[in-house]
Amino acid sequence: MRYPSKRRHYPTAATKITTLCRHLRPLDWPNKRLSRLALLAAVVVAPIHAQAVLPAAIQKALARADLTEADISIVITPVGDKTASRLPTPIQVIDSNESDSQSASTIVSEHPVINASTDTISSDPSHQSSLMTIEQRTIEKHEQKIHAYTDDPYTYQSVESIPTVIPDESQHTLTQNAKAQSNASTDKNAIKISFSPLLNHQSDIPRTPASTMKLVPSFIALDTLGADFVWHTRVYHTGLVIGDRLYGDLIIQGSGDPKMTHDRLKQLLYKVQASGIRHIDGDIIIDSAVFNNVSKDPAAFDNSPLRPYNASPDGFLVNFSTIGIKTYPQDNGQASVTYKPRLANYQLPATINTRAASCGQASYSLAPQWQNTQLVLNASLPESCGEHVFYVAYPNAKEFAAHVIATKWQALGNTLGGQVVSQETPYDMTKTTKRAHGLTAIAMSPLPMVSYPSLNLTEQIHDINHFSNNVMAEQVALSIGAYDKERLTHSTPSSTTATNPSSHEASTNNEVDNKVAAVKSSGKKADSLYQFGKPATTDYPAALQTINQWWQTNLSTPPPHLTNGSGLCRECTITAANLSELLTYAYSRPNFDTYVDSLGVAGVSGTIAAHSDRLPESAATGRAWIKTGTLNNVTSMAGYVKGLSGQDYVVVGIINTEQALNPYAARPVLDAMLDWTAQR
Repeated sequence: MRYPSKRRHYPTAATKITTLCRHLRPLDWPNKRLSRLALLAAVVVAPIHAQAVLPAAIQKALARADLTEADISIVITPVGDKTASRLPTPIQVIDSNESDSQSASTIVSEHPVINASTDTISSDPSHQSSLMTIEQRTIEKHEQKIHAYTDDPYTYQSVESIPTVIPDESQHTLTQNAKAQSNASTDKNAIKISFSPLLNHQSDIPRTPASTMKLVPSFIALDTLGADFVWHTRVYHTGLVIGDRLYGDLIIQGSGDPKMTHDRLKQLLYKVQASGIRHIDGDIIIDSAVFNNVSKDPAAFDNSPLRPYNASPDGFLVNFSTIGIKTYPQDNGQASVTYKPRLANYQLPATINTRAASCGQASYSLAPQWQNTQLVLNASLPESCGEHVFYVAYPNAKEFAAHVIATKWQALGNTLGGQVVSQETPYDMTKTTKRAHGLTAIAMSPLPMVSYPSLNLTEQIHDINHFSNNVMAEQVALSIGAYDKERLTHSTPSSTTATNPSSHEASTNNEVDNKVAAVKSSGKKADSLYQFGKPATTDYPAALQTINQWWQTNLSTPPPHLTNGSGLCRECTITAANLSELLTYAYSRPNFDTYVDSLGVAGVSGTIAAHSDRLPESAATGRAWIKTGTLNNVTSMAGYVKGLSGQDYVVVGIINTEQALNPYAARPVLDAMLDWTAQR
């Protein structure tokens, strides 16, 4: 139960003093610490008019949520040119009875436009633009179908690659952004200065951002690695292949691929089979050394170790270390249970008792527990759940990968004489096999027998921001440290890396091609390429240092304080000014179309789809591309809004409070921020 707050809405200067005192603790950037006295003095001497007065709509929303102005930071900044917007086509959400009388190519907004400088209402037709239309019932059916089928809609959509309701999401902005992208490419080092902020309230206070922190590594990865960057998982072998039998070990060299789903793993193993190996006398060795010491206690954050959002990153992450459990109620008081993926050498119950009850959340009803050799379902399933799927994270990423690989290899009709061994150290290339039955054995195949590319970074970033996938965000953040060209070559300045995102990939591929040619032309015994071209082993301190270096090179605000890449942390802090500067910088970069398309659309898709339910008449519906964040006592939104005047805006709002807070009750405050911005 939350007790009513007794705090008053203090005058502006007092509010600033109170807020700064409450938030002194998070100011732990290196060499950026200030004493309480210095900060207090700075506030006292600052002119009172420097603190923005919040719009009435936001103030009312704060009061309804029992919050004060001290609890929120907001920055709203115009960017770009009305005649050359870089944002996607706005979406008009219409009722079904309107669909026959309005055309998707000619519908214009009927909302009045509020002049940003005078707050007066106008209706300038020159700023009206064509809209894409989606019926409200299409959105509702899509959401209802997913939520009725699974307790974890975002994991479901990410694992199964379920499309959103927006058709050709990555294509509808391509033409629109082509000219702007071409112009941006001509001077990649230029930073376009935006207008002065339209609203700036407590923007320099470090706050806990929750999942809006994902905006940081996802854009830095795009800017350094490039939208077309892919991870390559390579497969080698020791010993000899005679017929379709390998007398040796198979080595899978993990690359940090964020989305090696169980289906993609099956494709990888099928390529191994297609290369001529169906029977392995030795072991399958998983080398996940690209990421070092990144495993975490899945219960440490919120004591919910089974939740997929708590899964640990890994150099060879399989299916987010998550299993889908699907139930099928029968007529005999039981339900059958299936699993995707299945786990070799691990017992999974095939049936469970049912009981008369409302479905609620099946995952809570079943109360699953991972034990050493079996999964135990501790409770009966409400029979009203029907056909239902929910997701449970396995507590150890390396064990999970080993179980799944063994299952997939055998499912292809292959055999394995040894075991699947997952390790965080590179395979010993000097090791020779003793299983060759007198034949001369070679230590390692000189070339990879399979090099399996991941989905490109564009597709990965979409899942991270649209569905707020934590473990994928961590994989990408770590990959920035592993694949950053400066760390690999020790010769290219970071500014060059940022302006030529694909240079590392092209350079590495050329070097590999040259090495391959040398191996083929040499008559001597070739060294293995196992370690050649492999990214540097990285850990979180090294990856976060690389992110900080990029920030200091390209932006002017102090870097945020990160401990991981997902925002699933209490000690992480960022200011609204940080996020605003990052989003403004991203707006002028060549890969902006990929970045903005990864965000949810207000009232339409992603984690901001419920915006129109909370604020049905919002002008921001279909006109705001937003990443949200939610933790206990934290709610946040950041992204872009296309105003009804045609002006593009960067918007950032972060709410932190020390009072007991239902973050969903506070979300309407930020909805009001989006609505107010869209009316400009």
